[in-house]
Amino acid sequence: MRTTKTEFFILTIMSLIGLASSLTVIYEFSILGKLPPLCTLQGNPTFFGAKVNCAIVLSSQYSTFYGISLEALAAVWFIVNLALIATMIFANRDISKKLFNLLFAWRFLGLAIVPYLIYLEFFVVHAICTYCTIMHAAIIIDFAIITYMVFSENSKIRRDLFG
Repeated sequence: MRTTKTEFFILTIMSLIGLASSLTVIYEFSILGKLPPLCTLQGNPTFFGAKVNCAIVLSSQYSTFYGISLEALAAVWFIVNLALIATMIFANRDISKKLFNLLFAWRFLGLAIVPYLIYLEFFVVHAICTYCTIMHAAIIIDFAIITYMVFSENSKIRRDLFG
């Protein structure tokens, strides 16, 4: 194992939170055809001109990419994230090092997309989806964690893989 239990927990928790959020939307909205809980807040508050209303976001023309729902793509992103972590932890040192670099790049890809999605919610659709926000936060925190592990001398992963 190339990581401590704490680092493993930290590496996986945001992916699990993001995956749970995306699967909730897929199940409730796409399969059952109803809004997940907490999709609208009482009093219909706005944040910087955007309503908290998942229905608007999830049914907008921006909710898919080439016919695939963004929550399905998010679920795939989080699943790949988790698979990379699991494989990296149990692989030999050389493979773990390559997977760690791939994990960093994969998480960077996720981070690169988030600002665009936030822009769409606030400035184009004028609505915020609670579950999308959870996924966005999970991706941002996830990237911060992996960045810390790449650059921190306190990281066991960094010491084990990069000397």
